[in-house]
Amino acid sequence: MIVTKKTLLTLCIMIVAAAGCAFAQGDRHDFESISKKVDDLLWFERVGDVAYIDKVNLCGPARWKESNPTAMSAGNGVKFWSYIFVPKSLDTNKKYPLIVLPHSGVHNNFNTFYVHIIRELMAQQYIVVSPEYRGSTGYGKSFYEDIDYGGLENEDVLTSRDYMVDNFDMVDGNRVGIMGWSHGGMITLMNLMQYPGKYKCGYAGVPVCDIVMRMGYAKDSYRKIFSDEKHIGKTARDNIAEYKRRSPVWHASKLKDPLLIQSNTSDDDVNVIEVEHMIQALKAENKNFEYKIYDRVPGAHSYDRLDTRRASEIRFDVYKFMAKYLKPDKPFKSVKDLRKAAYRLE
Repeated sequence: MIVTKKTLLTLCIMIVAAAGCAFAQGDRHDFESISKKVDDLLWFERVGDVAYIDKVNLCGPARWKESNPTAMSAGNGVKFWSYIFVPKSLDTNKKYPLIVLPHSGVHNNFNTFYVHIIRELMAQQYIVVSPEYRGSTGYGKSFYEDIDYGGLENEDVLTSRDYMVDNFDMVDGNRVGIMGWSHGGMITLMNLMQYPGKYKCGYAGVPVCDIVMRMGYAKDSYRKIFSDEKHIGKTARDNIAEYKRRSPVWHASKLKDPLLIQSNTSDDDVNVIEVEHMIQALKAENKNFEYKIYDRVPGAHSYDRLDTRRASEIRFDVYKFMAKYLKPDKPFKSVKDLRKAAYRLE
């Protein structure tokens, strides 16, 4: 797909106008869907110089909870989209490592917030797949209500991983890593623990680790997402086993692959106590893993995803960990190299 700046601008104007109508009518899901289309176009503008970009439609397992078990569609797999980024500099006759990059947020999506991280991964010659697992926003009310936090969303992510290995000759199935932040960090942990051997290594940044604990300090509006009838349907108090099943900390014994966990003591979203609990659980199981808890680095929950030099330094260390196991062709040699790849002019 070739998108010129003139075409991009025209399409954005049209879509924003449509978004205004949706917003005026108070339709949240229509508005999010239109906003998503705008953001999809921006990927070509902001990353198109270094990456081939595509978006593929895949199918995960059936819904965990069918709203109508007798409907014609009951039992069908959930269809979802995944972004694909391939560095333009690759030799199609060679094999390259794959990064699986699940987005953060209970109800969120993979958007251009990740532009600089994608540019950094492209520069190191990683192929990237980013799944819009069930419950992601921008795809309408029905998909939004398919949410299965800590459940089958993890299999959606694995489906994306397997799709890349099975369909792209350039992808080295023995060099697949997974990395994510917050909810994406939780998905990283769950994928490593539930599907050992599928990933060479993983990075979990500020990960949700214990949903039972999280319900203890979360706001009522956050708790309601989980107790809603479309989701778990009960509070943690009323079904603690279900919340425990969805929490990485209770699967620590299953970890077999290299893992790096990081957090920040000033995190104002995922309290560092959850990450400490995860670290203690892994140690109790005598697991080999790496971790680091930063002390009040500016940026709180987003401390290593900002565009500051400090955030770049932290990401540089993350990439060094991943490179140990994935062996990319062009690993960064310095923070300066990283920032030049991310921001072009530095």
